[in-house]
Amino acid sequence: MAIVKSKLLKQLSQNYPNFLKKDLEKFTNIILYEIKRALRRGDGVEFKQSLVGQNVDRVFVPSVEKGVNTACSDGILAGCKVVDVKVDFYDGKMHPVDSKDIAFQTAGKHAFREAFLSAQPCLLEPILDIEVKIPEEYMGDIMGDISGKRGKIMGMESDGTFQIIKAQVPQAELYHYATTVRSLTGGRGIHSESFSHYEKMPKEFEQKVVQQRKKTEDE
Repeated sequence: MAIVKSKLLKQLSQNYPNFLKKDLEKFTNIILYEIKRALRRGDGVEFKQSLVGQNVDRVFVPSVEKGVNTACSDGILAGCKVVDVKVDFYDGKMHPVDSKDIAFQTAGKHAFREAFLSAQPCLLEPILDIEVKIPEEYMGDIMGDISGKRGKIMGMESDGTFQIIKAQVPQAELYHYATTVRSLTGGRGIHSESFSHYEKMPKEFEQKVVQQRKKTEDE
């Protein structure tokens, strides 16, 4: 984050040469604070309004919020639910005839979709904690297989004549993993798994998911 702060401060100094350095640093800290808030996982969808003037009657704010929430729950990228975003409804326009609840719901939904797609969204994939208990002679095969599944070795420990390998692996890579473990260890290995967290999916895999979704929708 220190590197980001340095680059941001440099850019602001170039854009606003007449500002005092201490003021630019204060502004930079505010921006970084908001970025940190926006990047926190698990916060869901945060909606607020900062309307000024009378362009939009405040009675329609809940309608816009409902449209945004509908877009998030329906999914935009590959039909996946949208999470961890902040939405600020700051301006709009009313029509003397067509300004109705459903019209603002639709407007909110489409406006959010357009903004969301322009913000370079990404897909998150579930990561699982796994423990594989195997005889020591099979460690190389199991560790190589985990690496081939985009996994990360988190640690190892002994249990008598067995070794326990702890790793984190994308859930998508663990289909029929029990069969794989038995095959690699001659039936002498076992494993357990539990949910850990979500991580950003690599772009090449994300593109495959998006393309598969489009193919399914077209059929």
